[in-house]
Amino acid sequence: MLRYSHHLVRIMATGTRSSQRLASAAAAVKTPNHVDSTAPSTTKRKAPASRESKTKKPKTSESAPILPAVPPALDSEEPPKLIPAKLSFSFDEAKAHLTSVDPRFEDLFQKMKCTPFEVLEQVHPFRSLATSIIGQQISWKAAKSINHKFKRLYDPSLPEDVNEYNDKSQTAFFPSPAQVAATDPAVLRTAGLSGRKGEYIIDLASRFADGRLTTDKLINATDEELAEMLIAVKGIGKWTIDMFAIFTLRRPNIMPVGDLGVQRGVLRWFLSLHSPDYDYALQGDKVTGGEESQEASDTQDAAERATTPDASSVAPAVPSTPKRSTEELPSVMPPHFTPSINKTLRKTQDTDFVPPPLPPGLTAGSMKSRLDTKKKIKGALLTPSEMENLTELWKPYRSLVMPAVYYMWALADG
Repeated sequence: MLRYSHHLVRIMATGTRSSQRLASAAAAVKTPNHVDSTAPSTTKRKAPASRESKTKKPKTSESAPILPAVPPALDSEEPPKLIPAKLSFSFDEAKAHLTSVDPRFEDLFQKMKCTPFEVLEQVHPFRSLATSIIGQQISWKAAKSINHKFKRLYDPSLPEDVNEYNDKSQTAFFPSPAQVAATDPAVLRTAGLSGRKGEYIIDLASRFADGRLTTDKLINATDEELAEMLIAVKGIGKWTIDMFAIFTLRRPNIMPVGDLGVQRGVLRWFLSLHSPDYDYALQGDKVTGGEESQEASDTQDAAERATTPDASSVAPAVPSTPKRSTEELPSVMPPHFTPSINKTLRKTQDTDFVPPPLPPGLTAGSMKSRLDTKKKIKGALLTPSEMENLTELWKPYRSLVMPAVYYMWALADG
């Protein structure tokens, strides 16, 4: 009897545990989200959340930063003193001298207007230099747009579209040096100027505002003094100084010996004199002009002047400077005068004219090989001394041949 009772208790206990398991299983079915803490987990255990993830960051409204106001023009500011519209030399005497040393110049003077020495206009040096800095290392089209946005910072009444702005003269609106010097660099960036160019423009403006640079100082300085004053300005190098001296100050005897485009033009000019059978042709994209031609030229400019940090698609010049389009921003490239260039270059053939001898070390053959970009001398087509020797007879009017030099640059070798 005792054994039977004990066996019955065991059966009942087993039944009870079975009932509990069934009840638990039923509860799990009714409550899917229930997890049995005693059962082994079939999923990977999640890593505990960090305190940072548990802390909710407060939502903040992202709004554009408030920029400082653009400084207004002061009533007490004196009107800028402009560079007068006159030459310091006789243009007729200059043309006669150049024609006497090379008769081919006569054709060029007849077919090409030698601006800015023929069409004179007053110009403010700050405007010229600032516009040149804006155009550094960018295309002419981009420079045109940024220059207009820069002016609109100080005069929002100007049309937003640069193509709707018709006043291209040097007396049209341009901010004063004092205004620009007091402008926050962040404001200049809204016009498309890089941080570095903004720094350059402010440094230039500060020097005009405090009197370190003035129109009179720039006019009266010697070539050496001019270079010393301007090289101290951030962003201005030898190229800008030479172009400013030629196109804004109208100095007659400037030769940018380090400019690759000028080197190429001089090389072709003298090669055609000493190798008459060497043929040239106008490049197709150089004949038509307009913005498409301009953009193509910008690509060549960038390749030719990659080693000139301050090279600009806009020369520091007056609006009447030879340009590839009818916009305010002037270019150093002259308009083309038809493919009759070969006739001009060969004008001295069958005449009594004797070409001057080439400098030591230069021959017609070596000049041809120099036009191959792989044959450059330390990145240059001609050394500074070779440039000086080749153009010695052009002195003291070397600036006047710049249109011819740049035209020669635009030619394709035959």
